Amino acid sequence: MHVKQLFDLTGKVAIVTGGGRGLGQQIAEGFAEAGANVVVCSRRVEACEEVSEGLKKLGVESLALKCDVTNPEDVRNVVERTMEKFGRIDILVNNSGASWGAPVEEMPLEAWQKVMNVNVTGTFLMSQAVGKVMLEQNAGKIINIASVAGLKGSNPKYMNAIGYNTSKGAVITFTKDLAVKWGPEGIYVNAIAPGFFPTKMSKGLLDHGGEAILEGTPLRKFGSDTDLKGVALFLASPASDFVTGDVVVVDGGAHAM
Repeated sequence: MHVKQLFDLTGKVAIVTGGGRGLGQQIAEGFAEAGANVVVCSRRVEACEEVSEGLKKLGVESLALKCDVTNPEDVRNVVERTMEKFGRIDILVNNSGASWGAPVEEMPLEAWQKVMNVNVTGTFLMSQAVGKVMLEQNAGKIINIASVAGLKGSNPKYMNAIGYNTSKGAVITFTKDLAVKWGPEGIYVNAIAPGFFPTKMSKGLLDHGGEAILEGTPLRKFGSDTDLKGVALFLASPASDFVTGDVVVVDGGAHAM
């Protein structure tokens, strides 16, 4: 297969949760640029509609749907609407996420539960619902957005969010276990562990501890508007057809220090 074919998503159908902004929007745009039809969904459907219109200008088809990934009915609706429109689902990106900053001893239980529910239960519900379609197809690629925070502890001086770190560690283990269970059925499950990207979720953290974070990043920069496109495309395309259960770290080398 020619290298251009290895990275070609023409005619494929992808669902990207949290696709209305930030990393989800970046990934959705990358898939569309590679030829995929993309369904973007999040709790804020207006943002998804704006992204979806931009994707259509790239020459692909797109849907914008409202979805709270912790709500099984919303999840089911996204899968049903996608199947009605396209008849298949080739790629799922579990990107929707939540965080809450507080010292461990002061973390409200409801905050802990919200973060775990969105980041872990939401990933499970979407994977389960889309996985049923992929199991029938005997094909599919699931990409979970984890975080470098799920690989280690974080200095509380600039990141004090134990629920977030814990949830992303759970996503990494979920990724590996699901890859083992569904690999024989032709379904690939991998994760991306981004470092620090300037997004709405990370703004406060970077305003407070940005200099210290850069000092601990060998490349001395934050992630850009394009730094996840190539990695996500690799994991969604035939180029990664012998890769599953893996976690690709995209953090400017910070994890190596």
